[in-house]
Amino acid sequence: MALTFDGSNNTITGLQINSANIVDGSIVNSDVNASAAISSTKLSGITSGITMVDQFRVHTSFTGTVDPVQNLERTDDATDGFIGTGMTESSGIFTFPQTGIYLVEFQINWFFAGDEREVIAMIDISTNSGTNYDNVALSRTHIKQAEGTNTHACCTASSTVDVTNASTFRCKGRTDTGGSSVYINGNSNATETYFRFIRLGDT
Repeated sequence: MALTFDGSNNTITGLQINSANIVDGSIVNSDVNASAAISSTKLSGITSGITMVDQFRVHTSFTGTVDPVQNLERTDDATDGFIGTGMTESSGIFTFPQTGIYLVEFQINWFFAGDEREVIAMIDISTNSGTNYDNVALSRTHIKQAEGTNTHACCTASSTVDVTNASTFRCKGRTDTGGSSVYINGNSNATETYFRFIRLGDT
């Protein structure tokens, strides 16, 4: 096709632009339209953001040192947020839906009509399908009885976990109440003791 310049409106017809005609580094941000909506899959090093958020809570209270923490249900209130495939839970053991970097949180609400110098919430991770576990996070607090009634305490253990193989990684929570009958508070109507999992990005 012949190249034609129209001086009346400063247009060129018959011109075909390809990558060979573009000088490297010559296209800047201002050249890209704000509504271009370029897919992140076309850009190296760009992630699509958080792709999974899931939360489980203890629905029934129990006492003492427990490994793993059970009595779990996925939170189901009308306004609960959920993104992606979600975790799988069986008898207190969680499996991950895909590889990635995850934020894992485990919060316990305790109550006790007495004193306990130390109560602990722990997160354990296994990389070999549950054969061995590594304690990756723990949080401690204590309970001091107030006026002869149940006194409440709360703490949260959290860690980022690099899940490199979704088929072999496992997660669980543990408690240590020093041997006393401290209650771990369960609630099926509002979240008190819970696990929260957020996939932050690719591994």
